Amino acid sequence: MRERQQDQAARQRQQQINTRERQQDQAERLREQQLRQRQQQQQAAQRDRQERIEDRTQAERNRQQTQIQNQQQSLARQRERLQLQRQQQTLRQQQYRQQMQQQQYALQQRSRILEQQRRLAQYRYQQQYLERLRQDQIRLQNSRYYGDDYYYNDAGYNTYYRYNRDGRNYETNRYGAEMLQRAVNSGYEQGFYAGRADREDGWQADYRNSDAYQDASYGYDSYYVDMSEYRNYFREGFRRGYEDGYYSRQQYGNYSNGKWNILGTILSSILNLQNF
Repeated sequence: MRERQQDQAARQRQQQINTRERQQDQAERLREQQLRQRQQQQQAAQRDRQERIEDRTQAERNRQQTQIQNQQQSLARQRERLQLQRQQQTLRQQQYRQQMQQQQYALQQRSRILEQQRRLAQYRYQQQYLERLRQDQIRLQNSRYYGDDYYYNDAGYNTYYRYNRDGRNYETNRYGAEMLQRAVNSGYEQGFYAGRADREDGWQADYRNSDAYQDASYGYDSYYVDMSEYRNYFREGFRRGYEDGYYSRQQYGNYSNGKWNILGTILSSILNLQNF
């Protein structure tokens, strides 16, 4: 009986040992499985991070390449525009020199008529206008071109404006826009003097008959806009200045800084320049 109990107890102990060993084996397998899962997750996360880094790197390379291509295209367009502007400037300068010789001869002929009509105030004004034209010619002869690189790197040369005249759109750079503004202002000032001279002579108001209105080239430098454009806006200012000078008023402009200037609101309404 005792032996049977001892055998039974030994079997129970062995079963307990076997159970513990199986549990330990299961726990070890579970730990190994969890470890493999963590390692797999870590490897997957690392691959994801590496792929994201590679994607960002490739995206940055693509962005930089696109930026370089855009810059190169922009530079090429600017060079083409600059070259075209230089060709236009050369042509304008040649045309301006030819026209100036013809205009000065016509103005000198007109001076004799004014003397015969005894329009002394208008004659004095015309002589002053002729002298201003001569000074313009001297200034242009002494001016120099600084080379394409100088203008290419000049922000003003590469800033563009759009304006509308007679239903058509035109473009010019910042210096061209400033020249058109100068055309209106110069026209207003010369118109004021011409109108005042006709009033002093007791002559009937007629701005179109003024030599300066017909010439309309004072202040033009032939670089940034065509003479036809400059003349158009010079005459816009001249007509308003002539009326103010003839009727002794300041409806369109005023006197400041030693000269007659058109009002800013009138100037804006005439040009309506739009930056783009």
